[in-house]
Amino acid sequence: MIWNGSGSLARLGRRSMPSGLPGRNGHSNGNGNSSGARQETLREANLLLITEEIFAATEPLSRADLSIRTGMTRSTVSRLVDDLLAAGIVREGSPIIGPTRGRPAVPLTPARRTLAGLGVEVNVDFMAARAMDLTGTALAEEIQEGDYRGSDPEEVLQQAGEMALRVAAGATEAGAKVVGTVLALPGLVASDARSLLLAPNLGWQGIDVVDLLLAPDQQGELGAFALVANEAKLAALAVAQELTEAEGQEQTFLYVSAQMGIGSAVVIDGVVDPGPHGWAGELGHTPVEPSGPECGCGSTGCLEVYAGKRALLTSAGLEPTAKIQELVDLTEWEDEAGRQATEAIERAGWALGISLSGAMNVLDVHEVVLGGDFGPLTDLLRPGIEGQLETRVLASTWADLRVRESATGIAPATTGGAMRALRSVVDAPQYWVPQHD
Repeated sequence: MIWNGSGSLARLGRRSMPSGLPGRNGHSNGNGNSSGARQETLREANLLLITEEIFAATEPLSRADLSIRTGMTRSTVSRLVDDLLAAGIVREGSPIIGPTRGRPAVPLTPARRTLAGLGVEVNVDFMAARAMDLTGTALAEEIQEGDYRGSDPEEVLQQAGEMALRVAAGATEAGAKVVGTVLALPGLVASDARSLLLAPNLGWQGIDVVDLLLAPDQQGELGAFALVANEAKLAALAVAQELTEAEGQEQTFLYVSAQMGIGSAVVIDGVVDPGPHGWAGELGHTPVEPSGPECGCGSTGCLEVYAGKRALLTSAGLEPTAKIQELVDLTEWEDEAGRQATEAIERAGWALGISLSGAMNVLDVHEVVLGGDFGPLTDLLRPGIEGQLETRVLASTWADLRVRESATGIAPATTGGAMRALRSVVDAPQYWVPQHD
């Protein structure tokens, strides 16, 4: 996840950020709608513009480039860049001598190992934490497997808080200051971005997550703020960055991920669209067969009971704790076990295709990216999914339907959480500039 000039950290997730993300010392850096938001001065507006230009550039920019792009005088640009250098937000590269006489251009890029965002995730069968700097480089990370279905939230979140502190300490040892923390959970998160409404697969409901994560006197060790967000939305943010860097432009797709259940998110032009309440994309609980088996959410016939990891493994004759690779390996055998595994995957593909068809008809989004435990199954799931899409998506004759695998690796929601935390720096750089007496 090393920054390569694509500037995706600045472009991705901007509109998916909650308003009023706090900056240093707890100040709001929102759009003026949240309480405590301060009046933005001209200097702050110019500093924000310069920061976004640097982070969004396809090639590193010099002060002269910034002057041309923004219309500011070179002296104004130079003063603002000096502030960003002092804040540890950008760094200077080696001077580049151009074809004409004059002062060599000094490229400006995101700073390394100065400021870091911390992403933490608690899912049904693992918890993880990852600290990343402004270049997208992981400075410290940790992951541990476990079984958290029906667990005690107080006990589990305390473990996650201890892990977060260890990873934050690792980032500090690498020379970075942790600006904030975003915790990913597989469920519905309240609008206050600190409370969990419902996580069916964890068996949690109505929890003030931030209060359980750390004691009040420890929370400052995780930066200026700690927020909670949906796991699939944060994973989609990381996937959007991955695809933007690979394709050279923002992508539009439906992200669908299997952990124990099914998480999903809608990404439009590289931006995760969470909906007005942050609850958009709950594909796992769309009905495939309304009279079907009971789902953990309390309804019946949801996609998760046909294509969720537990349902898929059980249908294939494996234990719910089995690894997905075991399922893949079974399909290579031409015996009863192999046929049962193949039929389970085909049924999951059928169910996914039905749910995705409805989403595509509503959203006009025709690309699917499979992540989590669906990733290794992409080639096996694709025929069943595409068969339903071609039949059920009204625009299938004219649309370019595509199903592909994400390559974000382990626990992408922690990467998305770190990105979201770092967005507070790009959105309000003035809070990180050293104050002079």
